[in-house]
Amino acid sequence: MAALSINTKYKMLSGYEIPALGYGVDSARVYRNEGPCAEAIKESGIPRSEIFFTSKVPPRAMGYEQTKYLIHAPYGGKEARQGAWRALVEAQQAGRIRSIGVSNYGVHHLDELESYIKELETRNGQGKGGKISVGQWELHPWLARPGIVEWCQKRGVVIQAYSPIVRGQRFEEPALQPLVKKYNKTPSQVLLRWSLQKGFVPLPKSVTPSRIEENADLYDFELTAEEMKSLETSEYAPCSWDPTTSND
Repeated sequence: MAALSINTKYKMLSGYEIPALGYGVDSARVYRNEGPCAEAIKESGIPRSEIFFTSKVPPRAMGYEQTKYLIHAPYGGKEARQGAWRALVEAQQAGRIRSIGVSNYGVHHLDELESYIKELETRNGQGKGGKISVGQWELHPWLARPGIVEWCQKRGVVIQAYSPIVRGQRFEEPALQPLVKKYNKTPSQVLLRWSLQKGFVPLPKSVTPSRIEENADLYDFELTAEEMKSLETSEYAPCSWDPTTSND
């Protein structure tokens, strides 16, 4: 594995880069934070080109007419999912969006979308179906989603991991404690390092400056292969919603 640093970036299928950890802003209409995020970006003094901003189509706005970024969840049925994707592709081709993707899709949703992309290319020409550049899922040792991860990695889809520290619910886990002591790190830092070494883009959530700084202090230690394996579990334990299981 290449050495990781605060400056590590991954190249997406869209051709643009995404920071593995850094100036990434995760937004969504349902979070009601798109406007405040935009204002914070303006006031930060950080060049806009250095900030990766993500927003998402809410489930209630799925469909072609309603979508004008990531699709937040696969709810709404096949027609709505396909309409939302087509709208994203057209917005990207018009230059309004740089990269597009999905969030909370199960493997069956991903297979369906891949087939639809091929259908659009047959109809409109090579490259006209769009590319899944990035996907978001809840990911941590107690919800590793190997099927989804394998699907994305085979196709070069960048994986963003939300709830990477499991909302603090697993900090006392026996598997974590030896690593916390060995590296003199917090449980959050160990879990975020696990996420980075899995090749994910972790999305830790905090409004506390000291926690934000702590969450970025991940580059002076590296988990061994044995330690990474020691954190593996067969649990399927979401701490958030789980639309990947939707069959509508």
